[in-house]
Amino acid sequence: MPQMSPLLWLNLYIFFFSIFLLFIVMSYFTYIPTMTTQESAKYETHQMNWKW
Repeated sequence: MPQMSPLLWLNLYIFFFSIFLLFIVMSYFTYIPTMTTQESAKYETHQMNWKW
């Protein structure tokens, strides 16, 4: 059984690495974030009367 030369191993590594990068990039750009509708966020302020 013939062995693979180092150049073929490098080609195989580059091929699988490029497929992996392509998968990561496509996963990043096909993600659609859901926009959460924020209801009017009202901050309640409590007035504190300090009586010294």
